[in-house]
Amino acid sequence: MPGYPSQPAVSEQLLSLILFAAFAVFLLGLIVRLVQYWRLPVPFNIPIMPAPKSRLGVLGRLLNETFLFKSLFRASKWTWVFGWTMHLALVLLLGKHLFYIYSVPPVWVAWLMSVGHWLFALFLFGLFGLLLRRIVVQRVRLISAPSDYLMLVLLIAIAISGYSMHSGAAVNLVEVKYFVAGLLSFEWRQLPTDWRLVIHLLLVSVLLFVFPFSKLLHAPGLFFAPTLNQVDDARQGKS
Repeated sequence: MPGYPSQPAVSEQLLSLILFAAFAVFLLGLIVRLVQYWRLPVPFNIPIMPAPKSRLGVLGRLLNETFLFKSLFRASKWTWVFGWTMHLALVLLLGKHLFYIYSVPPVWVAWLMSVGHWLFALFLFGLFGLLLRRIVVQRVRLISAPSDYLMLVLLIAIAISGYSMHSGAAVNLVEVKYFVAGLLSFEWRQLPTDWRLVIHLLLVSVLLFVFPFSKLLHAPGLFFAPTLNQVDDARQGKS
């Protein structure tokens, strides 16, 4: 690419190594945890009642919990609003980041880029709502560990550092795409010299490092929960 030196700075190589290591820990840690979940013995039939009586019903229940947070909606409407909006915005923001991977982004990615400000606001609304809930609601505060607060603060910091790159003197997106393309092809490439981008990438690396060992793993773990993935057939074949 014109204007780039043949060799990136040592600091840029170090940042690339940190990102590679973070992704490796994330991927391997996720695989190990999922294998552990898969091998965990479940000797009893313990689905939450009323439970489906067929595997198709179980699939429907899991999809309801995954995409609509049905149990959470029944338990707490405000928590559901914060949690669902945060997760929806997160998925759309991740889709928006595909802009840095595609050489020619699809129309839907371009649309997500155009509404990025609204997605950022929606994401922070959910995160601050969940954080406030842990501080204000006594029964939630009593069972909250320091890591519960730190994970929310980390996500907030990632969101703010990412959004800051689009305000003021915006980061050159073409240069960021060039750097990301280098990461995907395992090449050292120059990183745009902007402290906001460096902070954002370092915070994302921290998230990837801790994800497999934190409560954030509840997303894939949902499918291995015996209270949700079992059929109500405990009395089948019995008199």
